[in-house]
Amino acid sequence: MMNEPHEIHEPQMAAEPAALDGQSRPPAQRRHSRQLSAGTLVICALLLATVFGGGMLAGWQFVARGALGTDLQPGPNAAPTIKSSTEDELEALREQIVANVRPTVVQLNVKGLLSNSLGSGVIIDQRGYIITNNHVVKNSEHIQVVFFNGQTATASLTGVAPADDLAVIHVDPSRLNLSVATLGDSSRLRVGQDVVAIGNPLGITQTVTSGIVSALGRNIATGEVGQILPGTIQTDAAINPGNSGGALFDMHGNLIGIPTLTALDPEFKTPATGVGFAIPSNRVQFIAPQIIKSGKVTRTGRAALEVQVVDLDLITAQKNHLPVKQGALVVSVTAGGAANLAGIKSSDVIVQVDDRQITGSLSLGDALIARNPGDTVKIKLYRGSKPMTFEVKLSELPAGNT
Repeated sequence: MMNEPHEIHEPQMAAEPAALDGQSRPPAQRRHSRQLSAGTLVICALLLATVFGGGMLAGWQFVARGALGTDLQPGPNAAPTIKSSTEDELEALREQIVANVRPTVVQLNVKGLLSNSLGSGVIIDQRGYIITNNHVVKNSEHIQVVFFNGQTATASLTGVAPADDLAVIHVDPSRLNLSVATLGDSSRLRVGQDVVAIGNPLGITQTVTSGIVSALGRNIATGEVGQILPGTIQTDAAINPGNSGGALFDMHGNLIGIPTLTALDPEFKTPATGVGFAIPSNRVQFIAPQIIKSGKVTRTGRAALEVQVVDLDLITAQKNHLPVKQGALVVSVTAGGAANLAGIKSSDVIVQVDDRQITGSLSLGDALIARNPGDTVKIKLYRGSKPMTFEVKLSELPAGNT
């Protein structure tokens, strides 16, 4: 079974398969092989063409572990992590890490209402909780989990976070010897760090690919109308259909991301090689305990301006005699919301947030993504031909809007 047609375009994941290399090449050649090509870096044009307009604009906050009072429980069978290494030991280190963490990654065989699909998941709690992508288990009627040792179990859906493309499923751990992944701190990642991805691409179970952290903080369109995954980890580790919901590990064996999608080349409409994206582990740490505790997301951690906007077009600008030709045109303002309390009104055109120029709804969304609820931002706008500036204390996007 393959992933349902939701993964690249929708989001669908695909990239060139890549096996772990290093059997015969010297360290210098291996380092050279991991350098990014110029083509790998050209990703913004591939994915950031989403339509954010019309939706509630929101940012993203990473919350410290335990902030909700419900930490995940790795238990005594947490996969071992490794402290440090020298470059000469890199190959042996990678082999040891893979041996440690592979038992924490599972295959998901999903029977849906209209079709069947295949994906991956990671065991994150000794009580039988597994993290995966929402698009893997969306509209599922039956979820079978296949473990590293070949055991199988039927999983129930605990809850989903569609806006983060995350979901938590549960298996009865009583007859299973679960190995639990250790969540790392994704805020400590640096571009150029080595990583390994583990999943079940194309139904080929327990496949390991290697690469580096190509970039951080990428705001990626998922293919869902108006949906952006903020702050994702970009990697050149190969990601293919079936990797969705799997694991991205650092070179200490910490789970630092959930591979979710790959870029789509807009010219050829094909998956771009070596341009994959993963949801950071800190977001998993924030979302998963909420779902485990309540069966749903109770706090989004996303800053909200509480307006709906569309891109300003030339016709509207000319019709209203506006002195600008681009910006975010406010369509509606939530009564009692952050923008409303600050004095922003419908028909205003937002052109700047702090020192960042706003060219449309997408750039406004990007400007807010890095903000936290409670932050105060300075918004410059035009009301007709009159320039105005407002200070807005951002609120938190309600969970029902995600």
